Amino acid sequence: MRPVRYNVAASLDGYIADANGEYDWIPLEPAIDFGALFQHVDTVLLGRHSYELVLRDPAAAAWPVSARVYVFSRTIRAADHPRVTVVADDAVTTVANLRASTGGEIWLYGGGALFGSLLFAGQVDRVEVTVIPILLGGGIPLLPADGRRTPLALEQLERYPSGQVSLHYAVINARAP
Repeated sequence: MRPVRYNVAASLDGYIADANGEYDWIPLEPAIDFGALFQHVDTVLLGRHSYELVLRDPAAAAWPVSARVYVFSRTIRAADHPRVTVVADDAVTTVANLRASTGGEIWLYGGGALFGSLLFAGQVDRVEVTVIPILLGGGIPLLPADGRRTPLALEQLERYPSGQVSLHYAVINARAP
């Protein structure tokens, strides 16, 4: 089974973007080796907002150039974006099929709403959050509030010179495809 990793930066108060959708408060941490972090990734999952961010700022696409990219959106026309696979509905089934296929790791890039729907369907195996030492006071949450709880098990913790801390958790109730 191919694992799905949600790897994201978040403020200490749990936001992945500020109230304006900006992420300029996330500093580059030179000690993080993004090449090593994503060397086994061959598939990337994005929601529409995250995909639009990458279109505006191509440097935000830290994944390998050879990776297959899936964008989950009901409004983006596939014909307008031939370099990605646009999935209009049933993200859970699409991701379950990807997990069951052969290949490397699957990176869920940003997108709290997509993360929530896949997490609650048991389709996320690891949650990796780099906590940025800032309090935003509002914005786009790491996970949309819906009252469901998901137990996690800490697998790894890394502290960086900038004060950032990466927390890597296994999702206890992730489902086999």
